[in-house]
Amino acid sequence: MARNKKKPFYEDVRIEDIGAEGKALARVGEMVIFTSMAIPGDVVDLQVTKKRKRYEEAFVRAYKSYSDDRIDAFCEHFGVCGGCKWQMLPYEKQLQYKQKQVSDQLTRIGRLEIPGVMPILASERDRFYRNKLEFTFSNKRWLTYKEVEEGSEVKNSNALGFHVPGLFDKVIKIDKCWLQPDPSNQIRNFVYDYAIRNNLSFFDIKEQHGLLRTMIVRTASTGELMVIVTFYYEDRDKRVALLNALKEEFPGITSLMYVINPKGNDTITDQEVEVFSGREYILEEMEGLQFKIGAKSFYQTNSEQAYTLYKVTRDFAGLTGTETVYDLYTGTGTIANFVAQKAGKVVGIEYVPEAIEDAKANASFNNITNTSFFAGDMKNVLTDDFVKENGKPEVVITDPPRAGMHADVVQTIIRMAPERIVYVSCNPATQARDIAILDEFYQIEKIQPVDMFPHTHHVENVVLLRKKP
Repeated sequence: MARNKKKPFYEDVRIEDIGAEGKALARVGEMVIFTSMAIPGDVVDLQVTKKRKRYEEAFVRAYKSYSDDRIDAFCEHFGVCGGCKWQMLPYEKQLQYKQKQVSDQLTRIGRLEIPGVMPILASERDRFYRNKLEFTFSNKRWLTYKEVEEGSEVKNSNALGFHVPGLFDKVIKIDKCWLQPDPSNQIRNFVYDYAIRNNLSFFDIKEQHGLLRTMIVRTASTGELMVIVTFYYEDRDKRVALLNALKEEFPGITSLMYVINPKGNDTITDQEVEVFSGREYILEEMEGLQFKIGAKSFYQTNSEQAYTLYKVTRDFAGLTGTETVYDLYTGTGTIANFVAQKAGKVVGIEYVPEAIEDAKANASFNNITNTSFFAGDMKNVLTDDFVKENGKPEVVITDPPRAGMHADVVQTIIRMAPERIVYVSCNPATQARDIAILDEFYQIEKIQPVDMFPHTHHVENVVLLRKKP
């Protein structure tokens, strides 16, 4: 019989650094250990949970002493909610580690020679910076530590808030979230109180029953507001009563919508979204351009920093007004339409057909006539024949998902041989991998990180590549 090897327990370990995915890093002898809820300078006891050949994963059993850099978290839900894991780290330090992450990924993963990384562009607001949040209704509320310690009877097990990380059926009741500006908190708390007062049932994701499923709140820099409530089944009287109460309490809601979703999962991308009152979209604005944001539209969730990101992208593209620009992974065409005024023509490609319809609508809405948009799998759409038909680009802008670009797409870009490539990425690791393939033909000219998500490890990075002579 195989022996059950006991997992190591380490005492008085000093946290040295922050590594990939924002995890704290320590060393015991030659072994690298990753953990969470710790920052460099903390001295902790670590209980290993996973052993690998080159590293181990552990959780903090006890804090022996705290780092001089550590600060108090400002949110009462910190440590349980997984949304803002770096609240104990000063924002200036967060920016330093994000900048280091970009540099490390490009040099270590990509093995690239870089000209240096420009100072990261901080978010002007590090609280209430998001324009979209999705809340979940659940009859399986995550109990507070105090409730567990007291062991008293739980009279109300309903919650409206966020999933506990790693537990799909447990939801934290959120009283105040620091991510989205008001009236987001007031709307969520009003709907929760209304549901409790009127005995509306909260969804049970395991057993698949209960009326209320999810609620999305979207805000815009224009002051417009969208609320989408998802129900598991139709109960017209209860649905109408709730939505009317919401409409009366918050008359400033621009777009109040609902979904009846009887599926096993919460996604609404394949569901019909019905307008209860107002219009089916809200408006976002940028440099005089207006963008329609619908229930399923993608838009960068930090509006102010999105503008910063797009300005960097446009600046790196170096447009003079005559160039043909390809905008790959164009989404709803925000970048394409944003740079169109300074280009000859812009060709946008995106996998999601609904996003392409949004892109076309936004172009028409803003009287932009030099953009064209195509839907389909990038590696299948972006072919040599497509380039012949739409023109060889002088500039390619690419903003792929976290997985990066498909190898076929990278090879097509190499064959197109644009003068400049502007690579926008939310994952510097896959960005480094892709640029390493391009490195034979292109040299890195500029690198600009942009912080879109304070109090998380996530960072956007823009790289300008220029064709080698």
